[in-house]
Amino acid sequence: MALKVTLLLVACLLLFTGPAFAATFLEGYLDNGNFEEQPKPTDLKKTVLVGKYALPKWEIVGLVEYISGGPQPGGMFFAVAHGVHAVRLGNEASISQTIKVKPGSLYALTFGASRTCAQEEVLSVIVLPQKGDLPLQTLYSSNGGDTYAWGFIPTSDTVTVKFHNPGVQEDPACGPLLDAVAIKELFPPRPTRYNLAKNPGFEEGPYHLVNSSHGVLLPPQQEDRTSPLPGWMIESLKAVKFIDSKHFNVPFGQAAVELVAGRESAIAQILRTVPNKFYNLTFSVGDAKNGCHGSMMVEAFAAKDTLKVPFKSEGKGRFKTVSFRFKALSIRTRITFFSSFYHTRIDDFGSLCGPVLDQVRVVPVA
Repeated sequence: MALKVTLLLVACLLLFTGPAFAATFLEGYLDNGNFEEQPKPTDLKKTVLVGKYALPKWEIVGLVEYISGGPQPGGMFFAVAHGVHAVRLGNEASISQTIKVKPGSLYALTFGASRTCAQEEVLSVIVLPQKGDLPLQTLYSSNGGDTYAWGFIPTSDTVTVKFHNPGVQEDPACGPLLDAVAIKELFPPRPTRYNLAKNPGFEEGPYHLVNSSHGVLLPPQQEDRTSPLPGWMIESLKAVKFIDSKHFNVPFGQAAVELVAGRESAIAQILRTVPNKFYNLTFSVGDAKNGCHGSMMVEAFAAKDTLKVPFKSEGKGRFKTVSFRFKALSIRTRITFFSSFYHTRIDDFGSLCGPVLDQVRVVPVA
């Protein structure tokens, strides 16, 4: 009898958690997402890919080069952080891949991208009907390029993910370098009776690329609905960095955000509140133990109330928790955080850094 009951329980578990259910969750590299499956020699003319399907698992349009990291002809050097190979998109060139998804779900693409010339370059990310233009002019890390995330919500069960160079740079020989592409399905968080802030510890976020230790940049001006950091808007002119506990010091849990571009690097969230009611906003500020030293300041805003939090970073991974009371003025209250100053790492002045924000908590005052 006990054996029959056990077998019945196993059958039920397989029914609800078996491969058919697990396969619906999407996380990891796209097919040949790191470009390490090489094209046939006949599909290459020096570095230029020849033919629409020359790049395995991808479809190409225009001048696309297949690059190996390291010194290049003409004295250039291309850093490929996520493996050995990458692709470079010439003016008006693109690569695309069609994938299966769940309509209405939130997804985040994570990809390594960098400019190859010291001039303005833009990478367009397109998953129709959504499109985003990522300016690559600002370098956030000087060794190995930057990693970005971009969110989208599909309207059908198959979508085409496209990376496009709109050709804004003056030199057609230049163009953005793309060296890895991954995807992750995200779960939109909800407020609770114990905390009105959604995703308060930033635990739900984009995929971290294998062998990537620089964190993931969340591009500027990301709306709440399709933000790659669920629950939060990136409403600034520059990116915010999503960091993990494996490579950075994180005050709580597995993830946090680093405000890497001063006042140009801000995150915000809109809460549901009761007009004229008072609330406590609590949050933690620290350093990522990544060589970011000096006097830091995080400014927090809620309705018409503000708090400036000074923090002296010695690069030892310390943090402190602060709180302040604010009065809600309407049924919606925006909370915003940004860093007052620019900072760079003490061992690498080419890498932007800043204070870490974690564990945001908003509760009504009894």
